[in-house]
Amino acid sequence: MKIAILGKPFDEETLPFVQALLDDLVGRRTEILIVEAFRTYLDNRLQLPEGVGTFRRGDSLRGVQFVFSIGGDGTLLDTVTYVGALQIPILGINTGRLGFLATIIPDRIPQAIDALFKGHFVIEERSLIRVETDPEVFDGINFGLNEFSILKRDTSSMIVVHTYIDGEYLNSYWADGLIVATPTGSTGYSLSCGGPVMLPQTNNFIIAPVCPHNLNVRPLIVSDRSVISFEIEGRSNNFLLSLDSRAVPVDAGIQIAVRRENFAARLVKLNHVNFLSTLRSKLNWGLDRRNPAGTPL
Repeated sequence: MKIAILGKPFDEETLPFVQALLDDLVGRRTEILIVEAFRTYLDNRLQLPEGVGTFRRGDSLRGVQFVFSIGGDGTLLDTVTYVGALQIPILGINTGRLGFLATIIPDRIPQAIDALFKGHFVIEERSLIRVETDPEVFDGINFGLNEFSILKRDTSSMIVVHTYIDGEYLNSYWADGLIVATPTGSTGYSLSCGGPVMLPQTNNFIIAPVCPHNLNVRPLIVSDRSVISFEIEGRSNNFLLSLDSRAVPVDAGIQIAVRRENFAARLVKLNHVNFLSTLRSKLNWGLDRRNPAGTPL
C-alpha cells in the first residue's frame, strides 16, 4: 500500500502517537510519502523510517491509496486541495481542537490503521464548491470543502453584494459579507451566521449573509445545481474573497460565480463514526438531561 501524509505542528504529547503510526505503517510494508514542510518539522522530533519519500504541492499523488491528514479540521481542508480530482480517500487524525472533520483521536490511531488495512471502513463523499473569477485569484486551486465568502476588508462600512441565481436576480445584501456554504460547511462559518445544519448528502448550498443590516434577511437554501453569481460594491474599492482557509484581496469589478465542483472529497469513516454521531459529540447536538442515560453522544 502507498500512503501520503500531510500535517501541521502538534503538541509534544502527540509525538509518541505519530511515531507509533509511522512504525506501524513500516511494519506493514507501506510506502510512505510525507509533504515536504511536514517532513522537515518531523525530522527534528521523530525517528523517521528509512525510505520515506516527500512531495510538494503540484506533485502528482497518483498511485496513492490513502492520504492521512494529521492536524485539525483546517489541515483536512488543506489536504483536500492536494488530492483534488484524484479523489483519494482521506483519513483525518485530529491533533487539533474540535476535530469535526478529522475524527480519529491520537490514542485510537492503531485501531484506525488496523481497520483501514482490513477494509473495515466506509467512504463518505462530500460535495465541493467551485469558484470562477475573472481574473483568476486562487492560483488554479479554486475549489473548497466548506465555503466561499465575500467579505469587507476593514471596519469602516458594510458592502453590498448583488446576488443572482442562474442569472436571475435574488437580492442585494447590505452586510459585512456573504457566505455560500456546502453541506459540510453548514457546521462552520455559516452556522455562526445563523445558517441551518445540513446532512452531508444534501444536494444544496446555503447562502448566508454576515452581519446583515436588514432584519428581514435570513440564510437561504438553494440547489447546488445552480450557478450563483455576484457583483460587489462599497465605499472601499477592495474586498476579500475567502475559500475555506485561503483568502485573497480583490478589486471592485471582479466577476465572481460559484457552482458545485464536478468531483468530490472522499472521507474515510471508521468504527461506526458518522455525521450524526459527530454532531452529537462535537457540537452537543440535542444534549438534554431528560434524554436516556445510555444515549450516545
